[in-house]
Amino acid sequence: MDAVRWEQRPQLRRPVVLAAFEGWNDAGDAASSAARYVAAAWDARPFASVDPEEFYDFTATRPQVRLQDGLTRRIAWPSVELQAASVPGSSHDVVFLHGIEPQLRWRTFCELLVGVTRELQVEMVVTLGALLADVHHSHPVRVTGTAADDELVARLGLRRSGYEGPTGIVGVLHDALARSGIPSASLWAAVPHYVHQTASPKATLALVERAAALLGGRVDVVDLQLAASSYERQVSELVALDDDLAAYVARLDESEEVEEAEVPSGDSLAAEVERFLRDHGRD
Repeated sequence: MDAVRWEQRPQLRRPVVLAAFEGWNDAGDAASSAARYVAAAWDARPFASVDPEEFYDFTATRPQVRLQDGLTRRIAWPSVELQAASVPGSSHDVVFLHGIEPQLRWRTFCELLVGVTRELQVEMVVTLGALLADVHHSHPVRVTGTAADDELVARLGLRRSGYEGPTGIVGVLHDALARSGIPSASLWAAVPHYVHQTASPKATLALVERAAALLGGRVDVVDLQLAASSYERQVSELVALDDDLAAYVARLDESEEVEEAEVPSGDSLAAEVERFLRDHGRD
């Protein structure tokens, strides 16, 4: 645990982790933006970070020079930060785990995070992700929920992932959690691949709403709703300028099928999570 820099050891009530990583798992910056949004909404406070020295290639993820008071130069290193907050109206606290996907020693990195969850007596881990897909920008955002635990799948209306192929740090982390007996679930938002270089507040909004419901809390999303409407309008304007792209998007509009893992919303979802965690209480 030497790589974990503790500012303090928080006293937490039956904590649940909400994790997101920038990079391969974060199309349209939707997952990382959603985690930051919920953390800010619930006034999360930092309490620890992971030393980046062993896990990052600094030629790929470069440190940043910052100026303090316009004079003093400071190096800001990439890292993974942990913050804690109380979920309004819930019996759980939430730990936010956020950072850039590391390049090195993934197994060691994930074992380190599993160790942190054990030390904090975390009851469940929820990760956020976003992927590029053949989806229409004006349609409702497709959010898919997956889990490895059969009972969690059944209770929350999730599905077992059938994906085969390259994976990111989120996939490796879920494997480490499963081998350690820590329940985990993942929420993925689909982002239109034809605007992959544009941040997607619409996908961010979908993940914020699902994550908040899963954790049994509420978040004011008015500003995200406005940003999502503006995003949809701007993308429509850009598509209209390209005849080939407009024809492709029109075909998507006719053929796309919304295939969500239907997750109960609001209070019913929070109640199911609570029942699952109570039945699987960890000593």
